[in-house]
Amino acid sequence: MYNQMIKMTLIIGLGTIALMLPGTATSASGASEVSSTAPLKTASMLREHVIVDDNVIRLDDLFTNVTDRAEAPVAYAPQAGKRAVLDARWLYRVARAYNVDWRPLSSKVSATVERASISVPLSEIKTEILFALSEYSLGENMDVEFSSRFKELHLPAGSVPTINIESVNYQARTGRFTAMVSAGEGAGSTDKIRLSGRAYTVAEVPVLASRVLRGDVIKSSNVKWVRMRADRVQPDVLLHLDDLIGMTPKRGLRAGAPIRVTDVQRPQLVNKNDLVTIVHHVPNMILTAQGKALQHGADGDIIQIKNAQSTQVIEAEIIGPGRVAVRTVAQQLSLNVN
Repeated sequence: MYNQMIKMTLIIGLGTIALMLPGTATSASGASEVSSTAPLKTASMLREHVIVDDNVIRLDDLFTNVTDRAEAPVAYAPQAGKRAVLDARWLYRVARAYNVDWRPLSSKVSATVERASISVPLSEIKTEILFALSEYSLGENMDVEFSSRFKELHLPAGSVPTINIESVNYQARTGRFTAMVSAGEGAGSTDKIRLSGRAYTVAEVPVLASRVLRGDVIKSSNVKWVRMRADRVQPDVLLHLDDLIGMTPKRGLRAGAPIRVTDVQRPQLVNKNDLVTIVHHVPNMILTAQGKALQHGADGDIIQIKNAQSTQVIEAEIIGPGRVAVRTVAQQLSLNVN
């Protein structure tokens, strides 16, 4: 009885293995025969990030290994420059509808579809609006700012990046404008966009290209020009390069900020309490004496000097580092020459 049970178990096990092996079958006499079977179908995989050029999303844009109806449109593509996120439930419905061998592993599975595009930068749109506003005689040094956070227009890939100002309206009292703008041509053109903002006069302002420390002399290589709204430039801001070159900051100045008249000064050639050489030019002779500076000053400044020998205080003009010169007759008479 025990031997019969072992024999039955072996027969059942061999029969199960034969059923699991593809391409084999057991005949009534126990012989195995090779049977012809269809090739296994490869499972499809989801494309999680897709960029499309067309105005529709097709089946093979979303899934790999799609042979039947691969070009079938399944949804409209987002607008140029935009993207759409397709969730797991929607993707599974599409897969079932088109017999695609795919199912999501979780509800968090998604596919992001982006429309290929070319961008029209904000600077080009500003240029066209300024040209349209020229009929209002606004002047040359003008710029515009938009009321909304508008950055750029997007056109479908392959479009001609042209800008069309359909209409523009300007209020001189407030400086505000409204423009209807479109971009592209034909089928690739965008819908009209309403842009509003303000036009204003700009001023070219010299600023420092990098930080300059106190005592450093400002050179032309330290300066760059920026455009600022003229109504935001303070009256005491330096606007001419000649007023800046050769000056030195009274304190460290940061880059990119407008520079006020009170921020800079001429380089100090004589400091207070410095010992200086007093120079007096007479025909065929140069007379010198030592003195002490009672004030600080730059080249050409008139400061008070105390004669080291006579202790008299005179006024002299700074002519160089540590050097001053007397100019008037009274100063010459008070100069005690060694």
